[in-house]
Amino acid sequence: MSNRWYGFILLIIGVYSYFSGELVTFIMLSLILISLNNINHTLKKRQSGREG
Repeated sequence: MSNRWYGFILLIIGVYSYFSGELVTFIMLSLILISLNNINHTLKKRQSGREG
């Protein structure tokens, strides 16, 4: 999935969390998702570097 798709999903969840009052949960989940995305990107970059 592209970063635009992740951004769109985060926007929808962010609007929902604003109206439901769960902003802290949204912030914490966003930080976890960003961290996991960065780890995934780094691992893919390392893997492609070893094959080439």
